[in-house]
Amino acid sequence: MVEMDVPPTTADELRTAILDRYESLSKRLQQIARYVLDEPNAVALETLAVLAERCNVQPSAIVRFAKSFGFDGASQMQRLFRDGLLSGNAALGYGERVRQFSQSVDGKSVGDPAQVLSEFVEGNVLALHNLADAVGSRNLAAAVKLIGEAETVYVAGFRRSFPVAAYLAYSLHQVDKKTVFIDSIGGMTRQQIHAITRRDLLIAVSYHPYAEEAVQLIEAASEQNCKVLSISDSLVSPVAKPATVVLQVREAEIRKFRSLSASMCLAQALVIGYAFASNAPKRNSSKLPVRKPAKK
Repeated sequence: MVEMDVPPTTADELRTAILDRYESLSKRLQQIARYVLDEPNAVALETLAVLAERCNVQPSAIVRFAKSFGFDGASQMQRLFRDGLLSGNAALGYGERVRQFSQSVDGKSVGDPAQVLSEFVEGNVLALHNLADAVGSRNLAAAVKLIGEAETVYVAGFRRSFPVAAYLAYSLHQVDKKTVFIDSIGGMTRQQIHAITRRDLLIAVSYHPYAEEAVQLIEAASEQNCKVLSISDSLVSPVAKPATVVLQVREAEIRKFRSLSASMCLAQALVIGYAFASNAPKRNSSKLPVRKPAKK
């Protein structure tokens, strides 16, 4: 692993450097990299000992990680994220609030279905409040643009991700976007994508543990120079690294059961955002005055 001589000067530069060098990092440093990408506010505010515990590594490993990116030590790296924090940011402390919520829920015995419903509502509200900050308006706009520019949109999601992909495909059909839903029935995954070209778009939805079928589809799409929109829980997941645009979703986990509420909300925003964007020129042109031919 080659260390950087000059450290990044902003948190965004560090995130870019981590994404560029992730594959070259050791397994231990990759654990730290994922945490830094997923929990930037915790990195800014927590002590070295707490960060090491959260990453399941020794404190010395975090120092080594920071030095590999050109920093003198972990505190200099943390300062980048601390400088970028904004007071009142909705994402501030999200990871810590989730941990506290999980500890509170896991410590209770299950009483009645109404209690379970209340727990799922509270957990999903946390995830939904974090969604806009995690996705970002720039990435969302880029994703909508990819859908609009594509000749055909191929949509895939397997196992836990299947409902999100199915909803996306259904909704895109409803707004008259040419869409192919890759359902993999009969083991026909590769055959269902055989006609994809560089003019098309593959939307792949996958969360940990990442479906091998999704990884293979992205590889096949990349071979055809096709653009890829990934919806995943990590920026360095195997379905995110090769993607053109990545939308990161951090779902709630209640009693070890991971929800899909935030993913469904994001799917709705993507489709409705595309629908309004594609109809905008038509609405504007309809309001233009019609010039009558001049009388001779």
